[in-house]
Amino acid sequence: MRTGGPGTGANAPTARPYGPVDGGDRVTRPTEATAPTAARTVVAGPDPAGVRRRPRRRAARPPAALMTALAVLLTAAGCGDGAGRDQDTERRAARTPDRVEPLTGTPAPKLPATVRSADGRTVTVTSADRVVPLTGALSEVVFTLGLGGRVVGRDTTATFEQARALPLVTRAHDVSAESVLSLRPTLVLAESVNGPREAIAQIRDAGVPLVVLDPVKNLSDVGPRIETVAAALGVEGAGDRLADRTRQRLAKVRAAIPRHAGRPRVAFLYLRGSASVYLLGGADSGATSLLEAAGAVDAGADSGLEKDFTPLTSEALAAAAPDAILVMAKGLDSVGGVDGLLKVPGVAQTPAGMDRRVVTVDDGVLLNYGPRTDQVLATVVEQLYGTSGTARDAA
Repeated sequence: MRTGGPGTGANAPTARPYGPVDGGDRVTRPTEATAPTAARTVVAGPDPAGVRRRPRRRAARPPAALMTALAVLLTAAGCGDGAGRDQDTERRAARTPDRVEPLTGTPAPKLPATVRSADGRTVTVTSADRVVPLTGALSEVVFTLGLGGRVVGRDTTATFEQARALPLVTRAHDVSAESVLSLRPTLVLAESVNGPREAIAQIRDAGVPLVVLDPVKNLSDVGPRIETVAAALGVEGAGDRLADRTRQRLAKVRAAIPRHAGRPRVAFLYLRGSASVYLLGGADSGATSLLEAAGAVDAGADSGLEKDFTPLTSEALAAAAPDAILVMAKGLDSVGGVDGLLKVPGVAQTPAGMDRRVVTVDDGVLLNYGPRTDQVLATVVEQLYGTSGTARDAA
Protein backbone atom coordinates (compact mmCIF):
# COMPACT_ATOMS: atom_id res chain seq x y z
CA MET A 1 0.00 0.00 0.00
CA ARG A 2 -1.53 3.21 3.24
CA THR A 3 -2.23 7.90 3.54
CA GLY A 4 -0.43 5.81 6.13
CA GLY A 5 2.68 4.82 4.31
CA PRO A 6 4.35 3.37 1.27
CA GLY A 7 2.68 0.37 0.03
CA THR A 8 3.49 -1.03 3.46
CA GLY A 9 6.74 -1.82 4.96
CA ALA A 10 8.75 1.36 5.15
CA ASN A 11 10.22 2.39 8.45
CA ALA A 12 9.49 5.89 9.58
CA PRO A 13 11.98 7.34 12.07
CA THR A 14 11.17 7.38 15.77
CA ALA A 15 8.59 4.66 15.71
CA ARG A 16 7.30 1.95 18.03
CA PRO A 17 8.77 -1.51 17.32
CA TYR A 18 6.74 -4.67 17.09
CA GLY A 19 7.53 -8.25 16.34
CA PRO A 20 6.40 -11.33 14.44
CA VAL A 21 2.69 -12.01 14.15
CA ASP A 22 2.95 -15.21 16.12
CA GLY A 23 3.26 -13.01 19.19
CA GLY A 24 6.12 -14.81 20.79
CA ASP A 25 9.09 -17.06 20.37
CA ARG A 26 9.84 -19.04 17.27
CA VAL A 27 7.44 -21.90 16.67
CA THR A 28 8.95 -25.12 15.40
CA ARG A 29 7.67 -25.95 11.94
CA PRO A 30 5.59 -29.14 11.99
CA THR A 31 6.69 -31.95 9.74
CA GLU A 32 4.68 -33.28 6.83
CA ALA A 33 3.62 -36.22 8.98
CA THR A 34 1.75 -33.98 11.39
CA ALA A 35 -0.67 -32.73 8.73
CA PRO A 36 -4.02 -34.49 8.23
CA THR A 37 -3.60 -37.05 5.50
CA ALA A 38 -6.71 -35.97 3.57
CA ALA A 39 -5.56 -32.38 3.24
CA ARG A 40 -3.09 -30.67 0.94
CA THR A 41 0.02 -29.05 2.40
CA VAL A 42 1.45 -25.86 0.90
CA VAL A 43 4.34 -23.80 2.19
CA ALA A 44 3.35 -20.14 2.62
CA GLY A 45 6.82 -18.88 3.44
CA PRO A 46 10.11 -19.52 5.16
CA ASP A 47 10.60 -20.21 8.84
CA PRO A 48 10.35 -16.92 10.75
CA ALA A 49 13.54 -17.31 12.72
CA GLY A 50 15.13 -13.91 13.05
CA VAL A 51 12.14 -12.05 11.64
CA ARG A 52 13.18 -8.43 11.54
CA ARG A 53 11.33 -6.10 13.88
CA ARG A 54 9.92 -3.18 11.98
CA PRO A 55 9.42 0.21 13.54
CA ARG A 56 6.05 1.81 12.88
CA ARG A 57 4.42 5.20 13.20
CA ARG A 58 0.69 5.23 13.56
CA ALA A 59 0.02 8.14 11.22
CA ALA A 60 2.65 7.63 8.59
CA ARG A 61 3.81 4.02 8.54
CA PRO A 62 4.06 2.69 4.99
CA PRO A 63 1.72 -0.25 4.39
CA ALA A 64 2.95 -3.77 4.78
CA ALA A 65 5.45 -4.33 2.03
CA LEU A 66 4.64 -1.20 0.31
CA MET A 67 2.27 -3.14 -0.88
CA THR A 68 0.60 -2.79 -2.06
CA ALA A 69 -0.75 -4.17 -7.90
CA LEU A 70 -0.72 -1.19 -9.50
CA ALA A 71 -3.11 0.67 -11.71
CA VAL A 72 -0.29 3.10 -11.62
CA LEU A 73 -0.21 6.63 -12.90
CA LEU A 74 3.17 8.24 -13.18
CA THR A 75 3.89 11.89 -13.93
CA ALA A 76 6.57 13.42 -15.97
CA ALA A 77 8.15 11.31 -18.62
CA GLY A 78 10.50 14.05 -19.68
CA CYS A 79 8.96 16.12 -22.45
CA GLY A 80 7.17 19.40 -22.12
CA ASP A 81 6.71 21.52 -19.05
CA GLY A 82 5.73 20.34 -15.60
CA ALA A 83 2.17 21.59 -15.83
CA GLY A 84 1.54 19.62 -19.00
CA ARG A 85 2.79 16.42 -17.42
CA ASP A 86 0.60 16.92 -14.36
CA GLN A 87 -2.46 17.32 -16.61
CA ASP A 88 -1.57 14.18 -18.51
CA THR A 89 -1.39 12.26 -15.25
CA GLU A 90 -4.79 13.53 -14.15
CA ARG A 91 -6.36 12.46 -17.44
CA ARG A 92 -4.77 9.02 -17.16
CA ALA A 93 -6.04 8.64 -13.61
CA ALA A 94 -9.53 9.62 -14.65
CA ARG A 95 -9.74 6.90 -17.28
CA THR A 96 -8.11 4.10 -15.27
CA PRO A 97 -10.72 2.54 -12.95
CA ASP A 98 -9.45 1.27 -9.62
CA ARG A 99 -10.91 -2.19 -10.05
CA VAL A 100 -9.58 -5.73 -10.07
CA GLU A 101 -10.40 -8.12 -12.91
CA PRO A 102 -11.72 -11.42 -11.53
CA LEU A 103 -11.32 -14.66 -13.42
CA THR A 104 -14.36 -15.77 -15.33
CA GLY A 105 -16.59 -18.06 -13.31
CA THR A 106 -16.75 -18.55 -9.56
CA PRO A 107 -14.62 -21.43 -8.28
CA ALA A 108 -16.02 -23.78 -5.64
CA PRO A 109 -13.59 -24.28 -2.74
CA LYS A 110 -12.51 -27.87 -2.11
CA LEU A 111 -11.91 -28.11 1.62
CA PRO A 112 -10.47 -28.98 4.05
CA ALA A 113 -7.02 -27.82 3.00
CA THR A 114 -3.94 -27.73 5.19
CA VAL A 115 -1.32 -25.06 4.52
CA ARG A 116 1.90 -24.17 6.22
CA SER A 117 1.90 -20.61 7.46
CA ALA A 118 4.95 -18.33 7.16
CA ASP A 119 5.14 -18.17 10.96
CA GLY A 120 5.89 -21.89 11.13
CA ARG A 121 2.41 -23.14 12.02
CA THR A 122 0.32 -25.67 10.15
CA VAL A 123 -3.20 -24.39 9.56
CA THR A 124 -6.22 -26.43 8.47
CA VAL A 125 -8.94 -24.46 6.68
CA THR A 126 -12.39 -26.02 6.73
CA SER A 127 -14.48 -23.14 5.40
CA ALA A 128 -13.88 -20.18 3.08
CA ASP A 129 -17.36 -18.75 3.56
CA ARG A 130 -16.23 -15.65 5.48
CA VAL A 131 -12.73 -14.43 4.63
CA VAL A 132 -10.88 -11.44 6.09
CA PRO A 133 -7.63 -10.49 4.31
CA LEU A 134 -5.52 -8.11 6.42
CA THR A 135 -3.68 -6.37 3.57
CA GLY A 136 -4.83 -4.81 0.32
CA ALA A 137 -2.50 -7.10 -1.63
CA LEU A 138 -4.14 -10.21 -0.20
CA SER A 139 -7.61 -8.76 -0.80
CA GLU A 140 -6.75 -8.24 -4.46
CA VAL A 141 -5.75 -11.87 -4.86
CA VAL A 142 -8.93 -13.19 -3.22
CA PHE A 143 -11.19 -10.96 -5.31
CA THR A 144 -9.33 -11.71 -8.53
CA LEU A 145 -9.63 -15.44 -7.90
CA GLY A 146 -13.40 -14.88 -8.09
CA LEU A 147 -14.11 -15.19 -4.35
CA GLY A 148 -14.80 -11.54 -3.58
CA GLY A 149 -18.32 -12.42 -2.50
CA ARG A 150 -16.85 -14.34 0.44
CA VAL A 151 -14.77 -11.44 1.75
CA VAL A 152 -16.47 -9.80 4.76
CA GLY A 153 -13.89 -7.20 5.87
CA ARG A 154 -10.89 -5.23 4.67
CA ASP A 155 -7.92 -3.28 5.90
CA THR A 156 -7.29 0.34 5.06
CA THR A 157 -5.06 -0.48 2.08
CA ALA A 158 -7.80 -2.35 0.18
CA THR A 159 -9.00 0.68 -1.75
CA PHE A 160 -10.12 -0.86 -5.05
CA GLU A 161 -13.74 -0.43 -6.03
CA GLN A 162 -15.08 -3.90 -5.29
CA ALA A 163 -13.78 -3.85 -1.70
CA ARG A 164 -14.41 -0.24 -0.80
CA ALA A 165 -17.77 -0.76 0.90
CA LEU A 166 -16.59 -3.54 3.22
CA PRO A 167 -16.16 -2.78 6.93
CA LEU A 168 -12.68 -1.82 8.07
CA VAL A 169 -10.88 -4.07 10.52
CA THR A 170 -7.87 -1.83 11.06
CA ARG A 171 -7.28 1.41 12.91
CA ALA A 172 -4.68 3.28 10.90
CA HIS A 173 -2.61 0.17 10.05
CA ASP A 174 -3.12 -1.66 13.34
CA VAL A 175 -5.35 -4.72 13.22
CA SER A 176 -8.35 -4.57 15.54
CA ALA A 177 -8.98 -8.08 16.82
CA GLU A 178 -12.43 -7.06 18.03
CA SER A 179 -13.40 -5.78 14.59
CA VAL A 180 -12.13 -8.94 12.90
CA LEU A 181 -13.88 -11.31 15.31
CA SER A 182 -17.15 -9.37 15.11
CA LEU A 183 -17.37 -10.44 11.46
CA ARG A 184 -17.31 -14.16 12.44
CA PRO A 185 -14.55 -15.07 9.95
CA THR A 186 -13.87 -18.65 8.95
CA LEU A 187 -10.43 -17.69 7.59
CA VAL A 188 -8.09 -14.76 8.17
CA LEU A 189 -5.20 -14.09 5.76
CA ALA A 190 -2.33 -11.99 7.12
CA GLU A 191 1.20 -10.94 6.28
CA SER A 192 4.11 -11.22 8.66
CA VAL A 193 4.21 -7.43 8.97
CA ASN A 194 0.65 -7.23 10.33
CA GLY A 195 0.33 -6.20 13.94
CA PRO A 196 0.12 -5.56 16.75
CA ARG A 197 1.07 -9.12 17.61
CA GLU A 198 -1.36 -9.17 20.54
CA ALA A 199 -4.25 -8.69 18.09
CA ILE A 200 -3.03 -11.51 15.88
CA ALA A 201 -2.72 -13.78 18.93
CA GLN A 202 -6.22 -12.86 20.05
CA ILE A 203 -7.67 -13.86 16.68
CA ARG A 204 -5.83 -17.18 16.82
CA ASP A 205 -6.86 -17.82 20.41
CA ALA A 206 -10.49 -17.41 19.35
CA GLY A 207 -10.05 -20.51 17.18
CA VAL A 208 -10.08 -18.75 13.81
CA PRO A 209 -7.78 -20.32 11.18
CA LEU A 210 -5.15 -17.67 10.40
CA VAL A 211 -2.65 -18.11 7.58
CA VAL A 212 0.39 -15.84 7.48
CA LEU A 213 2.28 -15.06 4.27
CA ASP A 214 5.54 -13.21 3.81
CA PRO A 215 5.32 -9.88 1.99
CA VAL A 216 6.18 -10.01 -1.71
CA LYS A 217 8.92 -7.69 -2.94
CA ASN A 218 9.85 -9.26 -6.28
CA LEU A 219 8.03 -9.91 -9.52
CA SER A 220 9.18 -13.53 -9.42
CA ASP A 221 7.19 -14.07 -6.21
CA VAL A 222 3.84 -12.96 -7.65
CA GLY A 223 2.86 -16.37 -9.04
CA PRO A 224 3.79 -18.34 -5.91
CA ARG A 225 1.89 -15.83 -3.73
CA ILE A 226 -1.27 -16.28 -5.83
CA GLU A 227 -0.95 -20.06 -5.71
CA THR A 228 -0.47 -20.09 -1.94
CA VAL A 229 -3.55 -17.94 -1.30
CA ALA A 230 -5.56 -20.11 -3.68
CA ALA A 231 -4.45 -23.26 -1.87
CA ALA A 232 -5.59 -21.87 1.48
CA LEU A 233 -8.98 -21.09 -0.06
CA GLY A 234 -9.29 -24.54 -1.62
CA VAL A 235 -9.27 -23.26 -5.23
CA GLU A 236 -5.92 -24.46 -6.52
CA GLY A 237 -7.15 -24.70 -10.11
CA ALA A 238 -8.20 -21.05 -10.10
CA GLY A 239 -4.85 -20.18 -8.54
CA ASP A 240 -2.99 -21.87 -11.38
CA ARG A 241 -5.11 -20.00 -13.94
CA LEU A 242 -4.60 -16.63 -12.31
CA ALA A 243 -0.86 -17.16 -11.81
CA ASP A 244 -0.50 -18.11 -15.49
CA ARG A 245 -2.56 -15.11 -16.61
CA THR A 246 -0.48 -12.76 -14.49
CA ARG A 247 2.83 -14.18 -15.74
CA GLN A 248 1.70 -13.89 -19.36
CA ARG A 249 0.61 -10.29 -18.93
CA LEU A 250 3.86 -9.33 -17.23
CA ALA A 251 5.85 -11.03 -19.98
CA LYS A 252 3.89 -9.13 -22.62
CA VAL A 253 4.65 -5.78 -20.98
CA ARG A 254 8.34 -6.59 -20.62
CA ALA A 255 8.57 -7.69 -24.23
CA ALA A 256 7.14 -4.35 -25.35
CA ILE A 257 9.63 -2.17 -23.45
CA PRO A 258 11.19 0.12 -26.06
CA ARG A 259 14.86 -0.32 -26.83
CA HIS A 260 16.89 2.51 -25.39
CA ALA A 261 20.52 3.45 -25.09
CA GLY A 262 20.74 3.91 -21.35
CA ARG A 263 19.09 2.67 -18.18
CA PRO A 264 17.51 5.60 -16.34
CA ARG A 265 18.31 5.85 -12.63
CA VAL A 266 15.08 6.11 -10.63
CA ALA A 267 14.89 7.00 -6.93
CA PHE A 268 11.84 5.85 -4.98
CA LEU A 269 10.81 8.46 -2.40
CA TYR A 270 8.24 7.97 0.34
CA LEU A 271 6.73 11.32 1.25
CA ARG A 272 4.25 12.44 3.88
CA GLY A 273 4.65 16.18 4.07
CA SER A 274 1.98 16.62 6.75
CA ALA A 275 4.00 14.37 9.08
CA SER A 276 7.41 15.62 7.90
CA VAL A 277 8.33 12.12 6.71
CA TYR A 278 10.77 12.08 3.79
CA LEU A 279 12.40 8.72 3.02
CA LEU A 280 14.59 7.34 0.24
CA GLY A 281 14.02 3.74 -0.79
CA GLY A 282 16.89 1.27 -0.69
CA ALA A 283 17.44 -2.33 -1.71
CA ASP A 284 14.69 -3.68 0.57
CA SER A 285 11.98 -1.12 -0.25
CA GLY A 286 10.27 -3.42 -2.73
CA ALA A 287 10.72 -1.06 -5.68
CA THR A 288 13.92 -2.57 -7.05
CA SER A 289 12.33 -5.50 -8.87
CA LEU A 290 9.68 -3.28 -10.46
CA LEU A 291 12.21 -0.72 -11.65
CA GLU A 292 14.56 -3.35 -13.02
CA ALA A 293 11.69 -4.96 -14.92
CA ALA A 294 11.02 -1.54 -16.46
CA GLY A 295 14.60 -1.38 -17.68
CA ALA A 296 15.66 1.13 -15.04
CA VAL A 297 18.12 1.18 -12.15
CA ASP A 298 16.96 1.59 -8.55
CA ALA A 299 19.12 4.61 -7.74
CA GLY A 300 18.83 4.19 -3.97
CA ALA A 301 19.86 0.55 -4.00
CA ASP A 302 22.60 1.21 -6.54
CA SER A 303 24.06 3.93 -4.33
CA GLY A 304 24.56 1.40 -1.54
CA LEU A 305 21.39 1.76 0.56
CA GLU A 306 20.63 -1.75 1.83
CA LYS A 307 17.67 -1.06 4.13
CA ASP A 308 14.11 -0.56 2.99
CA PHE A 309 14.07 3.18 3.67
CA THR A 310 16.49 5.75 5.02
CA PRO A 311 15.86 9.41 5.94
CA LEU A 312 16.11 11.60 2.87
CA THR A 313 19.15 13.91 2.86
CA SER A 314 20.85 16.06 0.23
CA GLU A 315 23.89 13.81 0.51
CA ALA A 316 21.87 10.64 -0.09
CA LEU A 317 20.19 12.19 -3.11
CA ALA A 318 23.50 13.35 -4.52
CA ALA A 319 24.89 9.82 -4.19
CA ALA A 320 21.78 8.34 -5.85
CA ALA A 321 21.87 10.93 -8.68
CA PRO A 322 18.44 9.94 -10.04
CA ASP A 323 17.32 10.75 -13.58
CA ALA A 324 13.71 10.33 -12.43
CA ILE A 325 11.89 10.16 -9.12
CA LEU A 326 9.14 7.64 -8.32
CA VAL A 327 6.56 8.70 -5.73
CA MET A 328 3.06 7.77 -4.63
CA ALA A 329 0.32 10.14 -5.74
CA LYS A 330 -0.84 11.09 -2.25
CA GLY A 331 2.73 11.55 -1.14
CA LEU A 332 3.34 13.99 -3.97
CA ASP A 333 0.14 15.84 -3.09
CA SER A 334 1.23 16.04 0.55
CA VAL A 335 4.29 18.12 -0.36
CA GLY A 336 2.45 20.40 -2.79
CA GLY A 337 2.97 18.61 -6.10
CA VAL A 338 6.08 18.76 -8.24
CA ASP A 339 6.75 22.36 -7.24
CA GLY A 340 6.67 21.40 -3.57
CA LEU A 341 8.83 18.34 -4.17
CA LEU A 342 11.51 20.54 -5.70
CA LYS A 343 11.65 22.50 -2.43
CA VAL A 344 12.67 19.38 -0.49
CA PRO A 345 16.41 19.82 0.19
CA GLY A 346 18.54 18.23 -2.49
CA VAL A 347 15.79 17.32 -4.96
CA ALA A 348 16.11 20.32 -7.27
CA GLN A 349 19.84 19.68 -7.67
CA THR A 350 19.41 16.13 -9.02
CA PRO A 351 19.08 15.40 -12.75
CA ALA A 352 15.45 14.41 -12.03
CA GLY A 353 14.77 17.69 -10.25
CA MET A 354 16.36 19.81 -12.93
CA ASP A 355 14.21 18.07 -15.56
CA ARG A 356 11.08 17.92 -13.34
CA ARG A 357 11.01 14.23 -14.18
CA VAL A 358 8.63 12.75 -11.61
CA VAL A 359 6.78 9.45 -11.89
CA THR A 360 3.65 9.18 -9.73
CA VAL A 361 1.84 5.97 -8.85
CA ASP A 362 -1.49 5.35 -7.17
CA ASP A 363 -0.91 4.64 -3.48
CA GLY A 364 -3.16 1.60 -3.28
CA VAL A 365 -1.35 -0.41 -5.94
CA LEU A 366 2.29 0.61 -6.23
CA LEU A 367 3.99 -2.36 -4.60
CA ASN A 368 1.18 -4.84 -4.08
CA TYR A 369 2.88 -7.29 -6.45
CA GLY A 370 -0.21 -9.19 -7.49
CA PRO A 371 -2.71 -9.62 -10.31
CA ARG A 372 -2.53 -5.93 -11.33
CA THR A 373 1.24 -5.56 -11.35
CA ASP A 374 1.31 -5.75 -15.15
CA GLN A 375 -0.73 -2.53 -15.20
CA VAL A 376 1.74 -0.86 -12.89
CA LEU A 377 4.71 -1.97 -14.91
CA ALA A 378 3.07 -0.80 -18.15
CA THR A 379 2.42 2.65 -16.73
CA VAL A 380 5.94 2.97 -15.36
CA VAL A 381 7.34 1.99 -18.75
CA GLU A 382 5.05 4.40 -20.57
CA GLN A 383 6.01 7.32 -18.37
CA LEU A 384 9.72 6.60 -18.29
CA TYR A 385 10.08 6.22 -22.05
CA GLY A 386 7.16 8.17 -23.44
CA THR A 387 5.15 7.45 -26.56
CA SER A 388 8.17 7.97 -28.82
CA GLY A 389 9.63 4.64 -27.71
CA THR A 390 12.92 6.09 -26.59
CA ALA A 391 14.27 6.93 -23.18
CA ARG A 392 16.51 9.81 -22.37
CA ASP A 393 19.96 8.42 -21.77
CA ALA A 394 21.23 8.40 -18.22
CA ALA A 395 23.97 10.90 -17.68
